[in-house]
Amino acid sequence: MGWFSCYGFFGYVQFQKQQMKKTFSVLLIILLFVMLAVVRQYQDALFYDPLINFFKLSFTSLPLPDLLVPKFYAHLTFRFLLNTLLSLGILWFLFKKWEIIKISALMYLLFFVALMGLMVLAMHTSDVGNYQFLFYVRRFIIQPLLLLLLIPAFYFIRR
Repeated sequence: MGWFSCYGFFGYVQFQKQQMKKTFSVLLIILLFVMLAVVRQYQDALFYDPLINFFKLSFTSLPLPDLLVPKFYAHLTFRFLLNTLLSLGILWFLFKKWEIIKISALMYLLFFVALMGLMVLAMHTSDVGNYQFLFYVRRFIIQPLLLLLLIPAFYFIRR
């Protein structure tokens, strides 16, 4: 009650508004993480990616499956874009600074260009049974791994 008598009714109302904003942000962050999990859970239904099943099998002795290459790259791009938008939303509600969103968007763009180049290279140069590089490049494209690097990096910079 000492806090209330010191700041008065309007200070208490302001404090409650700040708490509501924090709670709302936390709930949105949780929702965005759940949406990332939903994208992962329903990847088979949402995206054309024959490499999912290929890498689940013993891919060390099999050739790459036949791919509809434009469709495959379009779906990889769509998945990366979807993960990027959800990740940028998480970063916004964590830090609420446009500078962080701008630099993150630029990093995601550079990351995407580099990884897609490596993906095309790996698709055309991998020998039968030697698909580890392709596996990991594809994984970096389809998983929001950059988010796991950016969150602690921006927390460290902020402190």
